[in-house]
Amino acid sequence: MTRPAPANDTALSAESVAALHALVMQSLDDDQAQETISIPLEGKSSIADHMVIASGRSSRQVAAMAQHLAEKIKKETGRSARVEGLPVADWVLIDAGDVIVHLFKPEVRSFYNLERMWGFVDAPIAGNA
Repeated sequence: MTRPAPANDTALSAESVAALHALVMQSLDDDQAQETISIPLEGKSSIADHMVIASGRSSRQVAAMAQHLAEKIKKETGRSARVEGLPVADWVLIDAGDVIVHLFKPEVRSFYNLERMWGFVDAPIAGNA
């Protein structure tokens, strides 16, 4: 028998999404990610509530940022994030459920230009520019 969800489940979910987003942003800032932007997807897409895009100076830094972020997500939330693209580390995707993170080398980021695709051409840059 299933029981009805408590009325405050949505608020708890929103709080956990906000906490996950803050964790992602702080981790990228700690690892000196460049040109970090966060695109709110809530109401625009069912894939996630936030998409975060950032650059690293090299494949090594992109890989390190992705590994650190995946470890922090596991430690703080108990959930494993899916990580794709780590061996080459030109573009690494971290799927943490409610927050999707794209980490790029600068030249790969400019080629794919995800910000423009999501209509965030003039997005404010958070963290280190």
